[in-house]
Amino acid sequence: MLIPVLLSGGVGSRLWPLSRELNPKQFLPLAGSLSLLEQTMERTKSLDAGAPIIVCNDEHRFTVAEQMRGIGTNPDAIILEPMGKNTAPAVAVAALQAIKQSPEGVMLVMPADHVVRDVPAFSAAVAAGMTEAQQGRLVTFGIVPESPETGYGYIRRNAEVSPGNYAIAEFVEKPSLEIAQQYVDSGDYYWNSGMFLMGAQTYLDELQVLAPAMLSAAKAAFDAANDDLDFVRLGAEEFSRCPSDSIDYAVMEKTEQGVVVPLSCGWSDVGAWSSLWEVGDKDTSGNVMVGDTLLHNTENSYVHSNSRLVTTVGVDNIVVVETPDAVLVADKDQVQDVKAIVNSLKAADRTEATAHTKVYRPWGSYESLAIAERFQVKRIVVNPGQKLSLQLHHHRAEHWIVVSGTAVVTCGDKEFVLSEDQSTYIPLGTKHRLANTGVIPLELIEVQSGSYLGEDDIVRFEDVYGRSN
Repeated sequence: MLIPVLLSGGVGSRLWPLSRELNPKQFLPLAGSLSLLEQTMERTKSLDAGAPIIVCNDEHRFTVAEQMRGIGTNPDAIILEPMGKNTAPAVAVAALQAIKQSPEGVMLVMPADHVVRDVPAFSAAVAAGMTEAQQGRLVTFGIVPESPETGYGYIRRNAEVSPGNYAIAEFVEKPSLEIAQQYVDSGDYYWNSGMFLMGAQTYLDELQVLAPAMLSAAKAAFDAANDDLDFVRLGAEEFSRCPSDSIDYAVMEKTEQGVVVPLSCGWSDVGAWSSLWEVGDKDTSGNVMVGDTLLHNTENSYVHSNSRLVTTVGVDNIVVVETPDAVLVADKDQVQDVKAIVNSLKAADRTEATAHTKVYRPWGSYESLAIAERFQVKRIVVNPGQKLSLQLHHHRAEHWIVVSGTAVVTCGDKEFVLSEDQSTYIPLGTKHRLANTGVIPLELIEVQSGSYLGEDDIVRFEDVYGRSN
């Protein structure tokens, strides 16, 4: 059985300000109407595959679950990592889960934040690699290079092991432009895609030989896991003892069973804004435009508007990305350095590094509209059938005004219903809850007032999503 394994642990800092820690690039519709995670899952539907296994950060669990629900996918497991340990341990716990689904299962391991424009070509390469994987080989997919790219690692092929498939000679780090050109000219090198095809047991057997301490810790964390709603929560203490390493370094560079299958499918890891310009639909001047934009005398640029009109005049080869709380303007050839901006924001403890003004929760979302020293205004949307935790605040009171839908409100020992244009007051220190029992989204405006308005001023008493803080 072919089992898709989606790795969704990245933060995509080079795509700031759109991608942020709490809502990274794999959850964003950057190259179409679906998010990159949804696209990754959708392209497996042309394969004869079992239910997917997804490995993700604990903070992202509800986003993953909601996006899978939105495309009609029921994962075999959503495995929650207590902390990031790179790809080799993530694939190890996925392999342990895959064996429970099928002892002979073959994992198709894919980062959840890549773009593949030619899905039939991708499917054909997977079919070509299946024969190798079923014979106990560890397959990686090498992207046939379209240019001397310096932002990717490379794989050098060795002798053919079967028609069109090659043994791996070596993995090569990101080269200089001159060396990258030599790689492309030789025809023996491929971009390292970070996608793999291998038997679950085969991978675990290789780990036992090449990284036994990693396998031991991964097994201990998996054995200590507990089910939490739709999630598998790994043992935190056990996983913390797991060595951190990539699957390339821990296994693929050392194994004698490695095979590279060439792949030409319009692939991109969308690792920077220039990558999105490359895969985007361009106008006659070479511009990619997203959202409400107006360009004049502008060429070879990427302009992305999220919340307002963005205009450019007389510029070339730039990137402009607008969000409600931050704007990026960069030379398209220097967008790899956006990560430096994110690091500076983190050092200054600025929220723009981690969260948007609109924050998604398992029950819906909230968006900050205005904030000052002693008040904040939010737009809250509660999805049908969902409810917030029963909670109280020590430092703030709240006014709720229903804009659309119907709210079921708990305030102290009272429960009552609010309809459109009705409002209520939640005093400081009072237990309260908001619920939407209707069939349409509930939208309301919340006005907070008090001495402290932080999100950590929440004491939860009951929560259907298992949150304690």
